[in-house]
Amino acid sequence: MILKNVCFYNEIFEKEVADFRIENGEITEIGIIDEDGRDMSGMTALPGFVDIHIHGGNGGDFSDASKDANDKISSYLAKHGVTSFCGTTMTLDNQTLTDIVKCGKAYAGKEAGAKLVGINLEGPFISYDKKGAQNGAFVRAGTVEEFNQLFEDSGEMVKLITIAPEAFESEAFIKEVSKKCVVSIGHTSANSKETQRAIHLGAKHATHLYNAMTGMTHREAGVVGTVMDNENVMCELICDGGHVCPAVVRNTFRILGENRVCVISDSMRGAGFGAGEFDLGGQTAYVYENGKYAVLEDGTIAASITNVFDEFKNLLDFGIDFKTALKSCTINPAKAIGLDAKIGSLAPNKCADIVFVDEKLELKEVYINGKRA
Repeated sequence: MILKNVCFYNEIFEKEVADFRIENGEITEIGIIDEDGRDMSGMTALPGFVDIHIHGGNGGDFSDASKDANDKISSYLAKHGVTSFCGTTMTLDNQTLTDIVKCGKAYAGKEAGAKLVGINLEGPFISYDKKGAQNGAFVRAGTVEEFNQLFEDSGEMVKLITIAPEAFESEAFIKEVSKKCVVSIGHTSANSKETQRAIHLGAKHATHLYNAMTGMTHREAGVVGTVMDNENVMCELICDGGHVCPAVVRNTFRILGENRVCVISDSMRGAGFGAGEFDLGGQTAYVYENGKYAVLEDGTIAASITNVFDEFKNLLDFGIDFKTALKSCTINPAKAIGLDAKIGSLAPNKCADIVFVDEKLELKEVYINGKRA
């Protein structure tokens, strides 16, 4: 397939116009191609969006451990410009987590839309005091043995795991697990010293920055200030306008710049449905009319009901520049999970995951591995 006159953002996220040759699911050539093809004038091509922290959408939840649920999520994401995702678990018992990761392993390559490129274990080795909307009944101390078994059962698809480094004897865990996947600090009461220690041992990611972690004050940096201060740590950010207020979003980008923010949805099965009651990790979550996120019965803020493409447009409305916003939704999350050689930007030898938008940034066409979704 040849696409002609493509206005696109290139590998360094600068705008240019060229022709694309797509073969076997990859972009094989970008330049002037002296062959006939489809004229793409009037639209702009963006890299397929990447969501590395999503629980569900369109009525499906990754923790349902079923092909039907994963199809609902995958289809929903493709319709919203997200072409790759990491299915994300909740804090659950070992057998349930085993079933989920085995289902994820079997599902990869059989998607209905967006590609399942990894699994994100959000817990269960977290702090009870900062569990947020996670089920406290399943919070437990982490062991290398439990992780290794889940990693093996997933077919080595686990790309991220969230832990609270202060909640258990985590030194050996971080050292060993960080050799296999990204260790992320989150759902944690850690202070600055404990956070620094975890980073020194190998942690290099922060789960939904600001939410369910110790904040920064002028006398104690907490998790927030400590991860911001370390240039080797990438930070997730929910940009639905509710989990983190726009002013804080702007200040966060001023500190972290264009290369360290990974925009995530952290969405649940109610995404795309509007108001209603939904199951979230065995708990009831409520989405109210015109709400920006779900809450538990006691009012605890829970998962979002957004998607990364809508968050991208939110960022532009918040005042974040186009290049920075786009990178935070595409190449940055791809880098965070070590897949930036194949996804996250438009370049030869990368997957033909392309989102075409009009001048108003309305989605027009989505291609995943060169096939129109």
